Amino acid sequence: MGMNMEEAGGAAGTVRTVSRRLVRPSIGDAPPPEDIHLTPWDLRLISVDYIQKGLLLPAPPAGGDRLVSTLASSLARALRRYYHLAGRLAVEERGDGTVNVRLRCTGEGAELVHATAHGVAVADIAGSVYTPSSVVWALFPLNGVLGADAAVDSLPVLSAQVTELADGVFVGVSLNHSVGDGFVFWELFNTWSEINRGGGGAIRDLSEISARVHRRWFTDASPVPIPLPFSKLQHVVRRFDPPIMQECFFTFSAASVKELKARANDEMAGTATATISSLQALLAHLWRAVSRARRLPPGQETSYTLAVGCRGRVSGIPPGYMGNALVPAKASGTVGEVLGKGLGWTAWQLNRAVASFDEEAMREWLESWTREPQFRYFGSLMSGGAALITGSSPWFDVFGNDFGWGKPAAVRSGREGKMDGKATVYQGPERGGSMSLEVCISPDAMERLVADEEFMDAVRHGECCAR
Repeated sequence: MGMNMEEAGGAAGTVRTVSRRLVRPSIGDAPPPEDIHLTPWDLRLISVDYIQKGLLLPAPPAGGDRLVSTLASSLARALRRYYHLAGRLAVEERGDGTVNVRLRCTGEGAELVHATAHGVAVADIAGSVYTPSSVVWALFPLNGVLGADAAVDSLPVLSAQVTELADGVFVGVSLNHSVGDGFVFWELFNTWSEINRGGGGAIRDLSEISARVHRRWFTDASPVPIPLPFSKLQHVVRRFDPPIMQECFFTFSAASVKELKARANDEMAGTATATISSLQALLAHLWRAVSRARRLPPGQETSYTLAVGCRGRVSGIPPGYMGNALVPAKASGTVGEVLGKGLGWTAWQLNRAVASFDEEAMREWLESWTREPQFRYFGSLMSGGAALITGSSPWFDVFGNDFGWGKPAAVRSGREGKMDGKATVYQGPERGGSMSLEVCISPDAMERLVADEEFMDAVRHGECCAR
């Protein structure tokens, strides 16, 4: 562990890096080193940023190195369960113009960073709908690092930063998206917090854990490993400068979400052939409000893309699958339709997009990907300010992450994939059906969104959501 007084953030919000250490899985019946071959779902995300999510916690009884050492010990036990997250991505250049990428479960360790930001208070981060992005982003490690960078430079696939604030602690975690999605991310976070507060989260049958970790799902026709058409992996990397955006965080109470769902279903009574979900109603509410705020012409095409999970939906992919298992579902319409046909019609478009999932078409896409790989680039997802895209899930357990000294006050994300139209959904702080949306749009549109009475009437006022 070495001292490294790096600084990030601005002025009173300066974040100082105190130390870094590698945390290896705790000693036990750890499996021998092994390789995990990556699927098309994994490999297509090697071109994007790490997943970055973090929790704002109350001040612990003891801080400094004692706090960080305790968290390092519990993280080591968590890594015994998810030992693949202590591994490294490895590249094999085959000499025929292609490369292979795999996850090597060598136990080299996850990174744990200790930082301080004594000029930042909990209220500075969560006291307004407006997110102080320059401060919040500095609370995460591996900013700007893409999945492929980690393979080329042998960087950790998992890194956590513990930042002591004036009156609290922020725990920010960065996970290489090519080794796992939001399900994997929150499984690790939940296990770490459970172990740290004294739960029995580390005691499980390691043979069952090994099977879950290593069982990647490939179609029968897929080559394993999958060759990528580059002489060097660096050639997959493309970086882009996102436009200037404003980031805001809105929380909706369980009662507010229930009311939106009831309204959407009432509007579609006699027309809809299925029930519109709470999430679909909430996202339709956002889609309509953002369309108003952007002041787009009625004839402008607008779209909303959702991430649909495949766990339990596709045969062969169990509920506890530990790789990436997401497919996009896209709803479209004109601005005039979204604004003129009501909440129910808009929510129904989202419902139909999710219902249109076709397992056979998905299998065909996976097989074609191995022949002609296509990678995800956030720059190509920006559509001139007419689209929305939502990832994550309100069903991930965010506010159950009590590390032993109090429940989280708020959740925030890092700079990963931020673009005009990105809206991340979370479990709300009330749990029990409350939901939160972290929204990025242009500053002028955001100013109008926050002033939109119809939208803000549904926003839960109070903690983390003061206007």
